[in-house]
Amino acid sequence: MKKKRPWGFYEILTERPGYKVKRITVLPQEEISLQRHAHRNEHWYIVSGEGLVTKNSDQIRVLTGDSVDLPVNEIHRVSNIGGQNLVFIEIAQGDYMGEDDIERFEDKYGRA
Repeated sequence: MKKKRPWGFYEILTERPGYKVKRITVLPQEEISLQRHAHRNEHWYIVSGEGLVTKNSDQIRVLTGDSVDLPVNEIHRVSNIGGQNLVFIEIAQGDYMGEDDIERFEDKYGRA
């Protein structure tokens, strides 16, 4: 089941105690909020498209086949800087996988 967001959508591929795997699609010229998680780390593997990952104060351009590791409490965001959908697989690991484990710092869609 796809879960729609202002920036695109995601689909949970599997979820078990301690981990969750999602396929995330960010539409062209959109971005997720600048955020961090207190209970999970994430590994992103880029399947297609072109993105710009903010990782604390660093900016990392990502293309198909690239990956990024995001430890617990690291501030992060991904922006789709290309003309096609940015698709990546997110593997989250931690003691809590709830969608409310998001502390947002910036969000162009007005979400808190």
